[in-house]
Amino acid sequence: MLTPYAPEPYVDFSQNEPREKMLAALKAVGGQLGRKHTIRIDGEIVGSSNSFRSFSPGKKDRVVGEIAKADAEMADRAVRLAAERFRTWSRVDPFERAMVLVRAAAIMRRRVYELSALQCFEVSKGWLEAYADVCEAIDFCDFYAREMIRLAGRHETTPVSGEDNSVHYIPLGVVAVIPPWNFPLAICMGMTTAAIVAGNTVVLKPSSDAPVVASVMYDILVEAGLPDGVLNFVPGSGGEVGETIVDHPLTRMVAFTGSMEVGIRINERAARVHPGQIWLKRAILEMGGKDGILVDETADVAAAAEGAVQAAFGFQGQKCSACSRLVAHADVYDELVERVVDGAKKITVGDTVTGDNFSMGAVINEAAFKSITGYAEIGKGEGRAVLADGEVPSGGYFVPPTIIADVDANARIAQEEIFGPVLAIIKCNDFGHGMDIINGTMYGLTGALFSRDRDRLKRAREEFHVGNLYLNRKCTGALVDVQPFGGFNMSGTDSKAGGRDYVQMFMQGKSITERL
Repeated sequence: MLTPYAPEPYVDFSQNEPREKMLAALKAVGGQLGRKHTIRIDGEIVGSSNSFRSFSPGKKDRVVGEIAKADAEMADRAVRLAAERFRTWSRVDPFERAMVLVRAAAIMRRRVYELSALQCFEVSKGWLEAYADVCEAIDFCDFYAREMIRLAGRHETTPVSGEDNSVHYIPLGVVAVIPPWNFPLAICMGMTTAAIVAGNTVVLKPSSDAPVVASVMYDILVEAGLPDGVLNFVPGSGGEVGETIVDHPLTRMVAFTGSMEVGIRINERAARVHPGQIWLKRAILEMGGKDGILVDETADVAAAAEGAVQAAFGFQGQKCSACSRLVAHADVYDELVERVVDGAKKITVGDTVTGDNFSMGAVINEAAFKSITGYAEIGKGEGRAVLADGEVPSGGYFVPPTIIADVDANARIAQEEIFGPVLAIIKCNDFGHGMDIINGTMYGLTGALFSRDRDRLKRAREEFHVGNLYLNRKCTGALVDVQPFGGFNMSGTDSKAGGRDYVQMFMQGKSITERL
């Protein structure tokens, strides 16, 4: 009997014991960098003449690992073999499938500092952000395991005389999983395990910016007892491997998290019916955001400023939930700007694998660096730069916190997803005006309102059009089964990862009737 689910607790790195454990883990992981990571199809290592390297954003020439590169033929083989394995895995007792996830969670719990340290190297997460990512991966495993046990077996229907009627939820088939780099363990593990515990088999194309973490995740699931071929690891390009597994006629479902542009393209491709395909593919698409925090004139301005700084600059703003727009009533605007700038000035920037536990690390790669710094320059022409051009270390893709005030609601930096530490601050005349600004983008992922007015809090519940709304707190930091996560409009299909209907999305209902 499993204990009730509860989120994994964090540690306080200001305390000596967690700090020393993290330093030891960083040293240990640092001594293992550069290892080769292989393609694995149906439980076997597949050789490839091509490979690519994963570099550390905090130090451009530091190789985290060398990854074998799959091609379209390998991806096709992975899907075909996964379809064969589906015949047996789909019939494994749901409790046995769930226990694979429970064991994986236990393994990650034992290795939490090592897995956190690896993220510091591969994606330049700060210590707490990295630790929280591992905790979320543990949470996904523990929660989805219990969800599968709940969903297993027969579900009663309204009885009628002379018949036995029930509904059963059965798996779909082969699921193509395409995760992002910014939550390299949590989101990758969440999408993969939801598919697997439901009885599906998976072909995983990891992000090319975080393939080492994904490779280690594969090893953890195998160690936890996952049979050969249930999960297939095929790193490679999106144009070759990604499109092959999305288009494949034996693929039954696609689970994707990433940019709006790529999500739209996957949605279009998944909608096509290819020769030999006898179903319409299901797609879960979690995409971008242009998330806003609204602060009215009744708000606790200090709390709002603290929440905005945390939400805007946590993990360098590289979260789809990050606060990119701060909308403030004219009566508190100047005070809020001052407090936010003061808070952001306290942020330290540097390579997170050192013992300094910097507030911010580097952005993920050169393309991101150029895009984010380009938006910072655009912002200087669209508003008043109240914090910009701060000093950052050399040797990595470091971007300082940037704050642009007096921005028009329709400016580029107020409408386009930047995915970096650039915050636009916009003034509103009243609450209604502020709500219009908040809802005035194509996205609808997360948002927050700071207010002491109960009527406005009620209005926000009804009118603030986002999938995850937070009242009097920051707009980041969703916990599994506490704040199920997913957004509206061009933020995706609102599939609510970590919610009580998520695993069921990887299944289909079957009604069974027997005449008595």
